[in-house]
Amino acid sequence: MSLDNPLTVLYKEIDGSKITTDVYLPHSDSSSPQKYPVVIDIHGGAFMLGHSRMVSMPQIKDCLERGWIVLVPNHRLCPGVDLLEGPMRDIRDLLAWVYDGRLDAYLAGKGSHRADLDNVAVFGTSSGGNLALSLGFDVPRPAKAIFSLYGAVNFADPAWKAPLPHIAAILPKLEESFLKKIYDEVPIPTDSSVSLEGQTESGASKGPDFSRPRDAFAFTQIATGNVISAIYPSGEPGGSDPGYEKVDPVKNISVDFPPTYIVHGLADTMVPIEMSRALFKQLQDKGVPSGMTEVPGEEHTFAMKMEVGSKTWWLQREGFDFLEKYIGRGPV
Repeated sequence: MSLDNPLTVLYKEIDGSKITTDVYLPHSDSSSPQKYPVVIDIHGGAFMLGHSRMVSMPQIKDCLERGWIVLVPNHRLCPGVDLLEGPMRDIRDLLAWVYDGRLDAYLAGKGSHRADLDNVAVFGTSSGGNLALSLGFDVPRPAKAIFSLYGAVNFADPAWKAPLPHIAAILPKLEESFLKKIYDEVPIPTDSSVSLEGQTESGASKGPDFSRPRDAFAFTQIATGNVISAIYPSGEPGGSDPGYEKVDPVKNISVDFPPTYIVHGLADTMVPIEMSRALFKQLQDKGVPSGMTEVPGEEHTFAMKMEVGSKTWWLQREGFDFLEKYIGRGPV
């Protein structure tokens, strides 16, 4: 299977939004069905940007070489739906779709690959790291192991309200009425044509297009320190979840939380490394098998830019080695 041409299947439809996942299959010469561990890979984008093709292809290749089936899902994008009822609900429904046997039903007509439902793991970058961690709590059956790369957590930290001048510096003057056009998007979109990293559908890094309301809105919220209030207004004072108890992994670590690994860049200016350190402390305090790698010199979204074989490549790969300890390798 070519990395440029994965299988794609609809796993959910709600209020007109058709939500798909890409499916990457490891090499197999078998003519009879064989079980492979499943790994879900969730894209980043501040919950407002990106889609399933905007992930690191070298990471997917690494997973396939370990004999894992890789699912890269889309989810509905905020702010037309909030974090809990949109992205988080969709990713949890994907996990249920796998556990309910619907991935296997889809694969039955595609060859010998079958899902090993005893070995399902998840990883994600940035907002995708938050969504990966959400498969460890408030679900009937959690993922077996989790890997968060600079995930968005610890929402009560004042750093989430801090403006980011280096992002504001790239913004043109934008009218509020133009930004609000994002709320006119019906049905709720599940993809945007640019990622937080600036990567476009073609793979080129052209950066955001501020003539599009979604790009303009998302980067404005990032620049002004309003991401969390934009994607989860229930967490604001007077809202229904002022403590972020329903959406913040830091508030939901228990002794039964799945084994979890964290990788975060020391030079991250968008999600400060202290966020992940707070999560790691919670994991340690609860006795959850866990680990954390701090990557020198790396900014946010480095997974999209790292070179295979670089020091950063080998450091972040420790997260995949951690997953392998719990889900094993497939029959490659």
